Amino acid sequence: MFAKNTMLKYVSFLALCSLSLIYRSEGFGQEVTKQVFIDARQLTMIGKVPHNGSSYHRLDMAAIKDLPKAVQVLATKSAGLAISFQTNSSKISAKWCTGAGGPTDNMTAIAFEGMDLYIKRDDRWQYAGVARPKAHDCNTVEIVANMAPGEKTCLLFLPTYDETISLQIGIDSAATIAPASNPFKKNIIIYGSSIVQGASASRPGLAYPARLSRETGLNFINLGFSGNAKMEASVANLISNLSMDALILDCVPNPSPEEVLARTANFVTTIRKKHPKIPIIAIQSVAREMGNFNTQVADRVLLKDRYFETKIKKLQKQDKNLYLIYADGLLGNDQEGTTDGIHPNDLGFDRMLHKIRPVIVKILSRYGI
Repeated sequence: MFAKNTMLKYVSFLALCSLSLIYRSEGFGQEVTKQVFIDARQLTMIGKVPHNGSSYHRLDMAAIKDLPKAVQVLATKSAGLAISFQTNSSKISAKWCTGAGGPTDNMTAIAFEGMDLYIKRDDRWQYAGVARPKAHDCNTVEIVANMAPGEKTCLLFLPTYDETISLQIGIDSAATIAPASNPFKKNIIIYGSSIVQGASASRPGLAYPARLSRETGLNFINLGFSGNAKMEASVANLISNLSMDALILDCVPNPSPEEVLARTANFVTTIRKKHPKIPIIAIQSVAREMGNFNTQVADRVLLKDRYFETKIKKLQKQDKNLYLIYADGLLGNDQEGTTDGIHPNDLGFDRMLHKIRPVIVKILSRYGI
C-alpha cells in the first residue's frame, strides 16, 4: 500500500513537471523571446554639438587644442546626450561600455554610468526604466519588458559623468527599430558647472537641461563641466564659434569671486561679437546649503553673485539681449534641496526648474524660439 501511494505521488510529480515545461516552452512567448542588438550609432543622437569626433563625446577634442585639460577630459563625458529611436519591440535592453571610473560620493551609479529610458505616450515623455550598471566597464541590462504591442518613440539618456565608449540597443528578434527624428527644435547651449552637467540628479534624464528639453520641446545642449566652468578665454572662444539660437550661462558656482569679477565681461562680449542678436540668459549661483551654518561658504557665494550681478547689469546698458535670473529661492527655502549641501537633489532640481523654466520660455518666445 505504501509503495503504491509513493508511485502515484511520483507519477503526479512528473506530470506537473511536464505541464510546467509545456507552459514555459509555449511560454506564452515572453520568457523565451530572443533579442538582437543594434549599434546606437545607426540611430539618432540628440543633445550634441555637431562635430566629427567620437560619437559619444560632447566636443571634438582632436580639433580643439587650447582648452584647459580638465575641460578636455569632461567633454568626453556623455552628459545630456540621448538616443532617439522608434521600435515595436515588447522589450528594450542595452549593452554598453563606459570608462573605468566609478560613481562619485554624491551620485548614484545610474546617474554616473547608467542610463534611463523615456517613451512618448499621450504626447508626453514618460519614464520607462533604467539601465542599472552592475560593473564599472561593460554591462548588458534589460531596461523594460512586457510592453503592449505597437510602435513606440523612445529617448535613451546616456551616462552623465562617465565616458560612453560603445552602446547597443536590444529589441525582440522579430521587432523593428529605426532612427526617430530629433524631437527638439532649435539649439540652446547651457554652459555651466557640475549642476548643469547633472550632479546630483538620481538618473541622467533628471538633470535640468534634459528636463528642460522634454518639458519645452526645445533642444538644450549640455555643456556642463564639473568644477571647471570658470569662464576662461579659451572656452569663450570655443562657445562663440558654435551654432546656437540662445545661450544660458549658469557658471557662477565654479570660479572664485575674483575670477567672476575679472572674467564675466570678457566672456560675454567674446560670445556677443559672434552672436550679436541671440538672447544670452545669465543665472546667479544656487545657494550652497552647506552655508546654512558655515558663514564663510555663505559669504563667498553671496560675493560671487554680487560681482556677477554688477558685471551683467553694466553690460545690459549696452546689450538689450542680455538677461539675468536671480538666485533667490532657486532651491527653495527649507534647506532640503541638495544631496551634499552643494549639488541639487531631484527635489532641488525640480524647484530650480519651477523658477527658471517660465522665465527662460518667456524670454525665448520674444525671439520666436
